Order: sequence, then C-alpha cells, then structure tokens
Amino acid sequence: MVQLSTSVCLLGGFLGLLVLAPVLTASNPARMCTPLRTLNDSLSHRRRYMKHNFPINYSVRVYHEEIFKLTNISRLRLKVKELDELVLQRLWFQVNQGVLKKIIRVLPERHPSRSYAAELERRFKDVEGVFVQSHPSEVFQEELPETVQDIWDQLTEEPDLIADSSWRLASPKSLMDNLCHTMLCLFSECFASTEDQQDYCGVSHRRKGRKKTSLETEVEPGE
Repeated sequence: MVQLSTSVCLLGGFLGLLVLAPVLTASNPARMCTPLRTLNDSLSHRRRYMKHNFPINYSVRVYHEEIFKLTNISRLRLKVKELDELVLQRLWFQVNQGVLKKIIRVLPERHPSRSYAAELERRFKDVEGVFVQSHPSEVFQEELPETVQDIWDQLTEEPDLIADSSWRLASPKSLMDNLCHTMLCLFSECFASTEDQQDYCGVSHRRKGRKKTSLETEVEPGE
C-alpha cells in the first residue's frame, strides 16, 4: 500500500510538471510583450515626430550596419544555417540602441522631437531590461555565428575607427520604420492579437517595402 501511494504521488508530481512546463516556458515571452507593446504605441507617432518636425531630406549619419531592415533579417537567415531567433533579437537590440543614441545626439534640447526621441529610448531600454532578465546570463556569453559577429564588431567599433565608406545617411523616420518593422518580425508572438499583426517577416511585405520612395530609405553620402 505504501509503495502504491508513493507511485501515485510520483505520478501526480510528474503530471504536475507537465502542466506547469508550458506556463514556465511561455512566461518569458509574456513578460516581454507589455514593454514591447508600449514601445510600439510610441512608435505609432513616429511620422509626426520623426518626419514632420524635420526639414525635407534631413538625414542622420549612422553605421552601415545600423540600417537594419527586414531584408537584412532574411539574408542572415539564408547565410547562417539554423540561425537562432535569440541571436537576431540580440542583434536587434545592439543595432537600435546605437540608432536611438545618434538621433538624440543631433537634436538640440529645444527641438520639438527631442522629448519624443528620449521617450523612445527609455521605452526601448525597458524592453531590453526585461529581455536580459528573461534569459540566463550564459546566453549572452555564447559565441555568435561568424557572420553575425562581424556585424556586431562593426556596431561596437569606435566612430573614429570607422572608415568613411562604412557610414550612411538615413532619415530619422526611415530608421524608426526599420526599428518598428523588424521588432514586429522578431517578436511577432507579442502582436498576434493586435491590429498591427502582419507577416512582417514575409516575402510579400519585404517586396512592398522596396517600392517606397527614396525619402523613406537610406541615402548614400554625397547624394
């Protein structure tokens, strides 16, 4: 009888773990969703603050690698076999923290978009903080695929050491479009039930993006 009771308890505990397992594994994405949606809400005003408040053809000087589009994601997935989504998410944070800093750096204190850009950066950092807390520290010490590591090295290089050919000019609006669209692609599970849900990683959406006017895309230096 004692042996039977022990077996029943063990079975009950095992089944309990099976029930809890999906909840535990799903908790990290769920934690990410609230700050991501808050950031997305702020990005919905980017046309007003990142386009209308700037002169026509205004551009910001950024690293070539900081122009990070949906096409960049698809190319990396083709180049790197079985590329972990977490690696792409880490790269997304590294890219866009630099982009936001560069936009804020060029805005005077009294510029009408300065407070908006600062708010975007705060909300972006909120997302990044939850992202870091949601994964074991060992994850961020893992070696990156060579192709991704090359991009990472360029992003973390000192500006004085960057060759002139590695700089690009891009409008603040296009940079924020890139941030938003790649976010919706890489964290799509957080937007599955919202009206923003589209297949941002899909081929059709990337092709549509190529048809936009040059004002919404990067401009090469000297053009």
